[in-house]
Amino acid sequence: MKNEKVKKKKTGKPSTQTHLPIAEIKDGVVVLKDGTLRAVLMTSSINFALKSEDEQNALISSYVSFLNSLDFPLQIAIQSRRLQIKPYVEKLIQLEKEQPNELLRIQTADYRSFIQELIQMGQIMTKRFYVVVPYDPLSNSRKSFWAKFKEVLKPALSVRLKEERFKQRVEDLNLRLRQVFSGLQGMGLEVVQLDTQAVIELFYSSYNPDISFAEQLQPIEQLQIEHNL
Repeated sequence: MKNEKVKKKKTGKPSTQTHLPIAEIKDGVVVLKDGTLRAVLMTSSINFALKSEDEQNALISSYVSFLNSLDFPLQIAIQSRRLQIKPYVEKLIQLEKEQPNELLRIQTADYRSFIQELIQMGQIMTKRFYVVVPYDPLSNSRKSFWAKFKEVLKPALSVRLKEERFKQRVEDLNLRLRQVFSGLQGMGLEVVQLDTQAVIELFYSSYNPDISFAEQLQPIEQLQIEHNL
């Protein structure tokens, strides 16, 4: 019996989720296990070298002013990925089959062959630029004993309070996002906030670079997520 118990303990391995700092991703917001929030923005890029000297100085000045206007930290991340061209090639094949014009069908086939040969010659990389905006709420340690005791007696009330607290923190986070949006757009950058699906795909590709290239992530509605209590 003892040996069987030992075997069971050895085979019971913790899931990957236990090693990640992420508690959940909700409404495009990353909730970390320490209670802090993160929102991820994706931005375009600027070819600084092609700008004139006056334009370069103006960009530098705008960037310095943007950084000086912030009273919270930012994380800027650049990710290089292999360009996933398979869906595009599959779309070309489908268009080739459905093309009624013979000349256009031949041209589509030639273009598809050119793209496939280009991919075989070498890996095509693409760069994406992200800005991570954090929000660190007040510590929950200030909650009184009676407030915690009420939550134990009335768990439904606790759930409602947690939802209200989350919405309030998201509102505070959105204030920071609007400030960052304004500063980045002032430098001529295009900015978009990642939604839940895009954030999940970002972390999926970051932690599984090889697997994510071969196996595309399904939409969140089709994902089966296991929660460990």
